[in-house]
Amino acid sequence: MRLVSVAGGRSRRAAEEEEEHPPHPSHHSNHQFTSMKKKFFNELTHLPNHKLKMPMWAVGAIVVVVLALIVCMGFCIYKKCCSEGKKPKKVRERKGGRGRRKKDKDGEEGDDKKEGEDGKEDEEKENLGKLEYSLDYSFTDNQLIVGILQAQDLAAMDVGGSSDPYVKVYMLPDKKKKFETKVQRKILCPVFNETFTFKIPYSELGGQTLVLQVFDFDRFGKHDVIGEIKIPMNSIDLAQPIQEWKDLVGGVKEEQEKLGDVCISLRYVPTAGKLTINIMEAKNLKKMDVGGLSDPFVKVVLQHNGKRLKKKKTSVKQNTLNPYFNESFSFEIPFSQIQKLQVVITVYDYDKLGSNDAIGKCWMGYGASGVGLRHWSDMLANPRRPVAQWHTLQTEEEVDAALKAPIR
Repeated sequence: MRLVSVAGGRSRRAAEEEEEHPPHPSHHSNHQFTSMKKKFFNELTHLPNHKLKMPMWAVGAIVVVVLALIVCMGFCIYKKCCSEGKKPKKVRERKGGRGRRKKDKDGEEGDDKKEGEDGKEDEEKENLGKLEYSLDYSFTDNQLIVGILQAQDLAAMDVGGSSDPYVKVYMLPDKKKKFETKVQRKILCPVFNETFTFKIPYSELGGQTLVLQVFDFDRFGKHDVIGEIKIPMNSIDLAQPIQEWKDLVGGVKEEQEKLGDVCISLRYVPTAGKLTINIMEAKNLKKMDVGGLSDPFVKVVLQHNGKRLKKKKTSVKQNTLNPYFNESFSFEIPFSQIQKLQVVITVYDYDKLGSNDAIGKCWMGYGASGVGLRHWSDMLANPRRPVAQWHTLQTEEEVDAALKAPIR
């Protein structure tokens, strides 16, 4: 009982003191902040992470990082939404300005550009050069005689500022007979002075066109067209001989026609001085007859220093584009001559009524390049052994021009 009375007296005294001295507001607020802080950290300690024994500073860092990411994402979204509304206007303004400026310039300079383009075209035509030729028709022999005289100021096609020109002459649409001049080396004003004859009845001449094409010869690649002249025969009067200059115009090289392939075997025995050439077979030959076939045979010619030494030919195979020959020819060639020997192979289409037409040619030996050179080298490197090789046929004009060209 005494203890209860003492406790009651103390509580009464504390109540009287509080009435006389009320608590300070700041002290009360500090007490509330402290209690909330303790409560917050007490709850954090009871999170699942506490089971992993994560320190308090790590939990605080995670909270700060998450808040920072949320702020950054919000800022980016806001900036993107604002910029999308402004960009299209600026882009349209820029494009519109450029378009207006271009239209104004086109309006002011349109005439100048047209004049400049015309001037450039004229310059290109003049830069190709010009060709002097002659035409004469023999009514008694039904022959058109074409003379290739000379050329001037040809376009330079080689790196050194020069060209190796020659002229190809043929008739359209027939294209059956073609001629070529000799190659003139490293010159832009060549003199040819060569004539070619086409046997054409005058009644058929009007529907044809004479083509004079000037090429730049390239021993190791395709020949480039410098320019050409096309002369419709119904537009000229052949009652009198014609001799005139004409400017070359840009020409397009004819698409290479596939003529076929021929398989040849070479064998040389140095001790006996014996060269054996076996014409084995041919395939995919060009169709020369009306029925879509050909009557092929092969002619073999040996040349030394530009002179023909010997020639042989195979039998004719009737109505086929893939003939099988397997015919061998032996020649006595001493080792002193074999180094500068040239073997020229020509595949012909046999014609009973007229002249035989050449389907294509190939050659090997001294001065050859590509497959022709490799085949010849393999034969010399393997004496007494036959070496077989397929050769792609080329036009007669191309092979003849290569044979006439001086060897570098």
